[in-house]
Amino acid sequence: MRILLVEDDAEVGRFVKKGLQEAGHTVEHVPNGREGLFMAASENFDLLVLDRMLPGGIDGVRLVETLRGQGNHTPVLFLSALAGVDERVKGLKAGGDDYLVKPFAFAELLARCEALGRRPAVDAPATRLKIADLELDLLSRTVTRGGKRIDVQPREFRLLEHLMRHAGQVVTRTMLLEKVWDYHFDPQTNVIDVHVSRLRQKLDKGFDKPLIHTVRNAGYMIRAEP
Repeated sequence: MRILLVEDDAEVGRFVKKGLQEAGHTVEHVPNGREGLFMAASENFDLLVLDRMLPGGIDGVRLVETLRGQGNHTPVLFLSALAGVDERVKGLKAGGDDYLVKPFAFAELLARCEALGRRPAVDAPATRLKIADLELDLLSRTVTRGGKRIDVQPREFRLLEHLMRHAGQVVTRTMLLEKVWDYHFDPQTNVIDVHVSRLRQKLDKGFDKPLIHTVRNAGYMIRAEP
């Protein structure tokens, strides 16, 4: 693989670069976030290995967020002394694919790099989701079933999108609260049931086969089969 290493600690940088090269990889090493962003955005790499805390005005998280915003999906492995759960989650949510806490064993670093390198290339994101005769267009934000346009509210659209992205899987109320309502607590209301009921009225009424199903004591599922 061709790997970009962004690490400001010269000793760590030399150690990692030498080990990766000995394992047969080509490594470019830069010591700050600004150079790292320029290199990552202007050249092709199979993997980025980034420190979280970097000089140059651009830290690792900001670097990854910028790349992802540009549509760059090169796999990213964070290296960081920031070991707390919240810090690891922050790095992964920014667009990181893996997170390794310092100090680390080189054998584990190499294994994680090669595991990321085995992942298939990311295809262009889907712009349409389809289940049976139900179709959701992510660009025009429209919903049709059997060729008939169905008007839905923005929150209903987000709810339907989440269900369709997990078609055939049980989606719990907790998942919906977090992903659709951005709640990280239970508001103790029936807001989900109300919205699901409205979606059912719009999507399933007048059609032979219902698509939205309640899974008792678990949540909801969208699938073509009854």
